[in-house]
Amino acid sequence: MQKKLLSAALAAAMSLTLAACGTSGDDSGDDSVDGYTVGICEQMEHVSLSEATRGFKDALVEIFGEDGIEFKEGNALGEQNACATIIDGFIAGGVDLILANATWPLQAAASATADIPILGTSVTDYATALTIDNFNGTVGKNISGTSDLVPLEEQAELIKELFPEAETVGLLYCSGEPNSVYQIETVRAALEGMGYTCKPYAFNDANDLGAVAQTACDNSDIIYIPTDNTVAANTETVANVVIPAGVPVVGGDPGICSGCGVATITCDYYELGRLTGELAAQVLKGEIDISTLPVQYLDPMKVYNPANCEALGVSVPEGYTEVA
Repeated sequence: MQKKLLSAALAAAMSLTLAACGTSGDDSGDDSVDGYTVGICEQMEHVSLSEATRGFKDALVEIFGEDGIEFKEGNALGEQNACATIIDGFIAGGVDLILANATWPLQAAASATADIPILGTSVTDYATALTIDNFNGTVGKNISGTSDLVPLEEQAELIKELFPEAETVGLLYCSGEPNSVYQIETVRAALEGMGYTCKPYAFNDANDLGAVAQTACDNSDIIYIPTDNTVAANTETVANVVIPAGVPVVGGDPGICSGCGVATITCDYYELGRLTGELAAQVLKGEIDISTLPVQYLDPMKVYNPANCEALGVSVPEGYTEVA
């Protein structure tokens, strides 16, 4: 156990970087004041989280200028304990705001501070992530943010639209990601209401993803994967199983779609990050009260992977955009 904790801490320390774009401490109330320091914690490395971070930083630099904002960045590399290490470093460094990019960083930040403003992004369901009963859209206290949630029933309808003759749907997800569990339960209920036979296939981490994906592939006509960070960071593992077997994947994340899927309903993660950055600027300048700020969403869009569709003989109707 000590060795595992030490490994997580070392991974966090090695991935923690500093991008200095200004000086800290001066807050005169002027909109162009420099000195804001923002800590960014990403759960792991994959394209959707990276795009959200890029959009977030671009928006803040446009608003404050390169000399008006400083970013401290850490990537937990898929180690949940490392999220807490990174967040603790931000707090010790006196950041003015924390961006929690995905569920584990949000949970770590929420546990670590009740004072520093926290904005989440790439978080599907805040109620699930933070164990909130009777969620009304506003987290309260020092937390708000943006969500990558799209109407999950529409995910099920997309499967029906593309694969009306299919009978069995395998539900592949990481059991350690609470929002993946939430999505699987919701989509499963919708699919079973449409007459599909569904079976969940949960894996613990990237080490057993390939084996579980193979089992799902062997027993399913279609595989559904939610906005699961572990799969998004390991799409090649899934692609190496499903493409040769001829089993299409519908995934909730554009990175999953571009890596191993055929189509999905999703949001633009770069724009999601930009929206979060705009909210961060308003929080930093005192223009909005984060405790009363509802979680924000983007309009969903249908995207498809032309290469995988061609390889698997999947025809996509009008209304789909090629995934980036």
